[in-house]
Amino acid sequence: MVDEYLLDTSAVLTLIEDEAGADRVEELLRYHTVLIPWIALLEVFYITQQERGATEAERRFALIKALPATQLWTIDEPTLLQAGRLKAAYRLSLADTIVAALAQQHGAILVHKDPEYDTLQGQLRLEALPYKASPR
Repeated sequence: MVDEYLLDTSAVLTLIEDEAGADRVEELLRYHTVLIPWIALLEVFYITQQERGATEAERRFALIKALPATQLWTIDEPTLLQAGRLKAAYRLSLADTIVAALAQQHGAILVHKDPEYDTLQGQLRLEALPYKASPR
């Protein structure tokens, strides 16, 4: 069985902004099956628009769609219910619970740079990229 990888918003932004861990995301895109959920596209779009404007948000959206990855545009009922269970049981954002549930549904390794996911150790396969240093 070949591993699939699902990129969280933080992993997508790591690639786009060439942060620590971008080389790992590039490697995954070159040699593995990579999934990008709709909610990561949404988050990258609105975060970029807030921070850098609409033109850059649209450029990044097009860039992501051109990556050698499969975009997941829908969520089915079982995945929605699993996301609800995760949201009820763990202190995660709504977006993170949807991403985690999609990773579980696809049996994919969730690639991220978000310490919130640490609470899901044992619930799904995780690959953490280097976390950003906390401001002092």
